[in-house]
Amino acid sequence: MPPTQPNAVQRKVMLIIFNPTVPNSGGKRLSETMSWNDPDSLVTQYIDDLRECSYGYAIFNIAERHVVDGFAAKTDGYAYTCAEFLQCWQAQNGFHVPDTVDYAPILSQFDIPAKINSGAIDEVWLFGPPYSGFNESVMAGPDAFFCNGTPLTVSDALSRRFIIMGFSYQRGVGEMLESMSHRVEFIMKYVYRSVPTDSNLFQRYELYDLIAPGKAEVGSVHYAPNSLTDYQWGNATYVMSRCDTWYHFPDLSGDGRMVNCSEWGGGDIRAHHRWWMLHLPHVTEETDGIANNWWSYAVDPDLAT
Repeated sequence: MPPTQPNAVQRKVMLIIFNPTVPNSGGKRLSETMSWNDPDSLVTQYIDDLRECSYGYAIFNIAERHVVDGFAAKTDGYAYTCAEFLQCWQAQNGFHVPDTVDYAPILSQFDIPAKINSGAIDEVWLFGPPYSGFNESVMAGPDAFFCNGTPLTVSDALSRRFIIMGFSYQRGVGEMLESMSHRVEFIMKYVYRSVPTDSNLFQRYELYDLIAPGKAEVGSVHYAPNSLTDYQWGNATYVMSRCDTWYHFPDLSGDGRMVNCSEWGGGDIRAHHRWWMLHLPHVTEETDGIANNWWSYAVDPDLAT
């Protein structure tokens, strides 16, 4: 009997938007004053994309939404004022160093560890302007591992792992999907960390023609099957790829075919990342002790053992 679709999972998100009111703007917040994107609109589109790309498995819901009328503090305690930030932005110079955000005050202010432990929330999404210092993703909790950021050391006891995502409302949904796609990469590399190369299915998934001539599969987040350089998602050159076989996982038999950038949006970041995620295994049962639904690990890092 062929594998079936797993039941959907609901994940509760705390959304924290650092979006200060700009003086002398008639009460407008920074994102609107700068004609940047509306963070709530970005969130809606991002949630919809993740649901579609996971074949209905990953259902993210905003359980708590907070808007902070200010900037997040850096690791040395510094926080921009609107005037300081806008002066740096206009000059494209003078931004504060260190840039890295201090997660500890955020965790404390919003009582995040306790809410993770109680199940009130499952993860946190941070939004801010450029130079907010957020990691694209970072993990905390028991035996947390590198997930596009060094694991956080949290003073409070945590009963499970969780992830904090970091987004910019100056950017678009494509960049948000890139952050999630890298999260998938790091988690799946961890899941397959002890599997030899010749049977490591995630390493196989990420093969592209430049490193495996004639043997491309889906490619990586930065390298499509025919990419010659980092982020080159618009290459019109055709290469042989077995990307279609991943739609039928765990059955990876079948021939490859010639593909180019027309398959994944002709260079559009959002289109490529949706295409990449749509190929992820997403069915029930296991192969060699690893779930055939890779989304289960991406959504819940506690399952990555």
